Amino acid sequence: MMVLLLLFVFAAVLDCVAPSTEVCNNNFLPGAKGDQGQIGEEGDQGKLGKNGPPGLSGESGETGLKGAVGHTGKMGPIGDKGCNGDTGLEGPTGLKGKTGTTCDCGRYRKVVGQLDINVGKLRNAVKFLKNVILGLKETEESYYLLVKESKRFTEASMNCKWRGGTLAMPKTSNTNQLMADYVTQAGLTRVYIGLQAQSKDTNGTSNYVYADSSHLQGFAAWSQAGELNSGVSPTTNSSCVELLSTGAWSHVECEATMFFICEFPKSRRGGRRGERGALS
Repeated sequence: MMVLLLLFVFAAVLDCVAPSTEVCNNNFLPGAKGDQGQIGEEGDQGKLGKNGPPGLSGESGETGLKGAVGHTGKMGPIGDKGCNGDTGLEGPTGLKGKTGTTCDCGRYRKVVGQLDINVGKLRNAVKFLKNVILGLKETEESYYLLVKESKRFTEASMNCKWRGGTLAMPKTSNTNQLMADYVTQAGLTRVYIGLQAQSKDTNGTSNYVYADSSHLQGFAAWSQAGELNSGVSPTTNSSCVELLSTGAWSHVECEATMFFICEFPKSRRGGRRGERGALS
């Protein structure tokens, strides 16, 4: 039996080895479908997938309860001024006042009269002090003080400002003559005044400016030589102006030292201050 089995296997091998147009194939044919196996255990949870598309909007919920009052905010900007209101009704008449006492006017008139006399005396004393002792000159608008201290133009200007005024500005013929007489009575020949050549216009001529920054307009009292040079730009050193005892104006070097006249305003507020500056 064992021999027959060996022979059968040997024959099968030879059959496969022998040349043949048929291909030797060791594949086995599939068998019949088996029975369904048992259900396995539940596996581990898988990874999260991508977010799906948003769903449709739900219906609006009911209105909630009113919340608590919040903190007070900052004050807003001030509004525009409103229109004036209508005039109110006239108020009731007040009560009648008490009868006043009889005035002893005679005694007060006597006191007032004595005060007027004292004020008049004081005015005369001040006028004597200004005109005789200090030698002040005055017009309706200003006081004028001749300072007998030799100074350069800039120093003279600062000295007048320190006293509460400016270098004198003869803007009218009457003021110019008063200042010229002032110089003559003092035995002098020339003084500085508050006038100086500064900027040039388009024609190359100089503009003259007073100490109060106003421009020279209208009245001018140039001497014959000064008249010729007033329209021509003076040199830097001779841009200042002096008043001669004759009342004429002339150019002078600003570095020259000479006496000068200060001017103090007589305005209501500045009048007393002007007197104090002149008296100092």
